[in-house]
Amino acid sequence: MRRIPALRAAVAAFLLTTALSGTGAHAAAAGPADEPLPAAAGLLDGMRTDLGLTRQQAERRLAAERAATALEPRAERAAGHAYGGSWFDPDEERLVVAVTDRQKAVGVRALGAGVRLVTHSAARLDAVKKRIDALPAPAGVAGWHVDPRVNGVVVTVVRADRNGPAVRAFVERARRAGPVVVAEAERAPVTYAAGTVGGDPYYTGNVRCSIGFSVHGGFVTAGHCGRAGAAVRGWDGSAMGTFQGSSFPGDDYAYVSIHSGWWTVPVVLGWGTVPDRLVRGSAEAPVGASICRSGSTTRWHCGTVLAKNETVNYSQGAVHQMTKTSVCAEGGDSGGAFISGDQAQGVTSGGWGNCASGGETWFQPVNEILGRYGLRLHTA
Repeated sequence: MRRIPALRAAVAAFLLTTALSGTGAHAAAAGPADEPLPAAAGLLDGMRTDLGLTRQQAERRLAAERAATALEPRAERAAGHAYGGSWFDPDEERLVVAVTDRQKAVGVRALGAGVRLVTHSAARLDAVKKRIDALPAPAGVAGWHVDPRVNGVVVTVVRADRNGPAVRAFVERARRAGPVVVAEAERAPVTYAAGTVGGDPYYTGNVRCSIGFSVHGGFVTAGHCGRAGAAVRGWDGSAMGTFQGSSFPGDDYAYVSIHSGWWTVPVVLGWGTVPDRLVRGSAEAPVGASICRSGSTTRWHCGTVLAKNETVNYSQGAVHQMTKTSVCAEGGDSGGAFISGDQAQGVTSGGWGNCASGGETWFQPVNEILGRYGLRLHTA
């Protein structure tokens, strides 16, 4: 049986007791459209440290992001075929929607969103990205994604390899598919699994990874951490569960069922750095929103959502439909939780850099994992 450290157990119990006794049955259905909940001090501290915000700025931003998250699906419906994507603008403190039709823009603006008139619709850009997905990519190409802010597909190349023949040939083929913008990265992305070391992780074989989110019957994590049928050991080395499903590359997600001696809770660990966070749902945060990550190596760090639906070109093969963030991570953080406010976002896949000098990290969206395996997120 897992023996949660006393301090963490006390914090988790306090959070759960407070949530269930203070808000009643309504808490289980709480979503971004409900009245905003007070932000935990730890979350505000993380945003102050990693985003450079004051407490007042962080509270204001969280409220604006919550409103943008609720507005995004309504704005997309209002734009219809003219929808060109959307993002959260921290300067305007609201959702901004790209639209290809001036008449549709009127309806979107009436909802309270900012509007940018663009040439290409989101459907057009998604089709361009799909054609690029079919191209074989050399190691010097880090990945590609649709960026509504530039109204094109951004192809990211490793700076040192940008003039290599294979990279240049790939970029030229990508440009023939449609509107493409080239960006540069310092290094190629790698996955964040690690060899066995101490701490409070889970293990499969000689690999250490991090738990993502509790689902009823187990938890979700990264696919590169283990294959279906692989046994999982808990932080104390005891038998914990089994990988029931796993996909990597192509995707990077997995589902682990747990044994009867273990249990699940709707909590993301703060590792003593910040208070543990309750999970109340999985509403997807827009590009530009703040986001935080919990992992067994670097614990708790925050940043912003940089891009969605990115194809990441790992050495093991490409992974599709990833979300890119400015949050740092290191080996052993793979599979860990990305959360925005109290909404689950995804599980850590990989990236480049570290938490001393900075970098970028990608996650696989949690709703895709839940749908793939027919799982139900454990929420407060």
